[in-house]
Amino acid sequence: MRLDKLLTHLGVASRSGAREVLKAGRVRVNGEAVRDAAFQVAVDDKILLDGKLLDTRLSRHLLLYKIAGVLTAKEDNRQKTVMDLLPPEYTSLGCMPVGRLDKDTTGLLILTTDGELAHRLIAPERHVDKVYIATVDGCLSDADVEKFAKGIPLKDFTCLPAKLEILSPNLGRVTVREGKYHQIKRMFGAVGKPVTALHRLSFGPLALEDGMHPGDYRELTDDEIAALYAAAGLKHE
Repeated sequence: MRLDKLLTHLGVASRSGAREVLKAGRVRVNGEAVRDAAFQVAVDDKILLDGKLLDTRLSRHLLLYKIAGVLTAKEDNRQKTVMDLLPPEYTSLGCMPVGRLDKDTTGLLILTTDGELAHRLIAPERHVDKVYIATVDGCLSDADVEKFAKGIPLKDFTCLPAKLEILSPNLGRVTVREGKYHQIKRMFGAVGKPVTALHRLSFGPLALEDGMHPGDYRELTDDEIAALYAAAGLKHE
């Protein structure tokens, strides 16, 4: 890959800005100053900017503790998105949210640069479980548990069977295999228990761990990445 293109992908600067950075002699590749924007770099090259080693990985996978009040989108001209919670290099690298959490929903969100992985993880036929805690207006009942288990019919589709566990009269843990628009809120609405708060605990093999706070994020470990690809039915190189 051209050096100026790589620097742009990494969020160092725009393409023209990267050329200026190179002309100024601020970049070294494997110990040598490089000013040529078209210089070809390899994945194992050590690239320093102003003496600082750059992380040149183009593939990234993140776990974010989403806060309420932000959109699950790559960008929006009017409202803050989850990408605004992350350093700009992740946007430059093309990170995207896997699926969608409503603006007022909190909890675990996966982001990745791999579009095929994202698509496969949210495909209903993959049966990748997602677990939520829902606070509702009303008292949950065994009848609600049975309705969820059978698959709740909505106006435009019938939900796949879901597991509902009653934690307290107005608090339930629900496990679903799909994640259509407003699905969980619509499911509880269909049984007459409107959702007042929704929080995602886990997505497939990943779960929010103790110590994470709203707005926190981290990159996934190699084992977690491998587990995600396995859940999606993909091979990870």
